[in-house]
Amino acid sequence: MIDSVDDTDTPSPSRDRRQRVQAAVTGMVLLKGLARLGGRASLTALARHVDENPAKVHRYLISMIEEELVVQDPVSSQYQLGPECIQIGLAAMRLADPVRSAEPSLVRLRQSLEMTCFIAVMGNKGPTIVRFEEPGLPVTLNVRVGSVLSLIWSATGRVFLAYLDDSRVERLATEELALISPAQRATLDPVDPIGVLKRQVQEAGMALVRDTNLQGISAISAPVFDFSGKVVAVMTVLGATGGFDAATAERVTRALNEESRLISLSLGQSRHAS
Repeated sequence: MIDSVDDTDTPSPSRDRRQRVQAAVTGMVLLKGLARLGGRASLTALARHVDENPAKVHRYLISMIEEELVVQDPVSSQYQLGPECIQIGLAAMRLADPVRSAEPSLVRLRQSLEMTCFIAVMGNKGPTIVRFEEPGLPVTLNVRVGSVLSLIWSATGRVFLAYLDDSRVERLATEELALISPAQRATLDPVDPIGVLKRQVQEAGMALVRDTNLQGISAISAPVFDFSGKVVAVMTVLGATGGFDAATAERVTRALNEESRLISLSLGQSRHAS
């Protein structure tokens, strides 16, 4: 006769798997918490931040130190992200591509707004369209993938001008400004035309133009940031000025802001960035 076994204290395979999954989740929470605290923190500060018992947090940190995901400063005793976290981050950064990340957003914008939208990057000659989405009934335009846009007159260009701290961008804008007509010049600030354009975009967080770059066309553009806070691309939605009323502009602004935020997050921008 085989004796019966009381297995109430014996972990079942399913419970063991759940425990391993929970342990992995806790470890990830701690690593993310450490990152959000600037990459280094005391045991007390980290435990408070993730709302966990310090003794439990300490056990996890010891395991992560063994795997070089975390290191402890011998002087301050603070814990900080280790060399393996750096390698993970570098691998993710190498894969971060604003154009590829923007493709789903462009499709969603085109479908929800039924308007033309595109993403541009800063090229040698100026803002250059690299991905383009059109609705079923597109507005007739003379811009396509590869088109270079104005830094001063296009919404896309104004966002790059406002956010990209690059002497090359300033030089291109100054060269463009020197070639405009007196009538165009009269629409800009007479003292500091480039500086005023920058401040207007920075205050609004985006750029809106009506009939300046393309006659009969209005456009709204928003910046896309990478992990360092640098603008790496600009997303733009455009349509016929006749149908671009205040309500439309507000709807486009909300959708564009949300999609540019999602792309920026996918490129490593902090969720808490302003």
